[in-house]
Amino acid sequence: MKIALMDSGIGLLPAAAAVRRLRPDAELVLSSDPDGVPWGPRTTEDITAHALATARAAAALEPDALVVACNTASVHALAALRAELEPALPVIGTVPAIKPAAAAGGAVAIWATPATTGSPYQRRLIADFGGAAQVTEVPCPGLADAVQHADGDAVDAAVAAAAALTPDDVSAVVLGCTHYELVAERIRAAVQTPARPARLPSVRLHGSAGAVAAQTLRRLGVSPAPSATPSTALDVLLSGRPGPLPAAALAYAEGRLLAAAAPAG
Repeated sequence: MKIALMDSGIGLLPAAAAVRRLRPDAELVLSSDPDGVPWGPRTTEDITAHALATARAAAALEPDALVVACNTASVHALAALRAELEPALPVIGTVPAIKPAAAAGGAVAIWATPATTGSPYQRRLIADFGGAAQVTEVPCPGLADAVQHADGDAVDAAVAAAAALTPDDVSAVVLGCTHYELVAERIRAAVQTPARPARLPSVRLHGSAGAVAAQTLRRLGVSPAPSATPSTALDVLLSGRPGPLPAAALAYAEGRLLAAAAPAG
């Protein structure tokens, strides 16, 4: 079983690591676009063109499924990807985890890129799945780019700026960009501020990686097998070119997990 994941950059790492934990025997293909990153500021047409090129590079290695591990690509290009690749290749998109975050009601914040914040797509998700929760949209300029380059100081600055826009009484924060899951603990620490009312429980973070990995296995008709013999097959494509895991990926636990399973050299 071979599963491909695509993103503009290293935002695919959380979903790839989640797949690895559920099915360590799966061969993985990681297709990103360092020549075109970031995708967020691009037009829909340009995002779609870059996403299709990144997906085609992965599809050439004949995976059994393709995970679009990118919120931006899922918003703007998922229909085009499915039109070209399905039904021969199942395509699984990424949706912010608004529904589970809002299930308990209360105050919920959605951290997302400035392009996604306030977009018709996100507003529809809030209307459809926000329920009775009080939802605040929080733009996070620069955070995805800082994560992409493993720039710790820039990450801290962007997280602090977003935390300042987040109400003190939130019960949950939705991580609306796959890159953000790589710095989840920094985000948790920033929103669990001294100003937070003592009567409130700890803030819950809701990413998409686990749900996306589980949905991928469902689409393939296979069950989790976390004790299966690990595969060492890991193909990395960088704007269509075979290469190593980017150095920045190794700054994160998810990247190190994948690197540990890869063959030496």
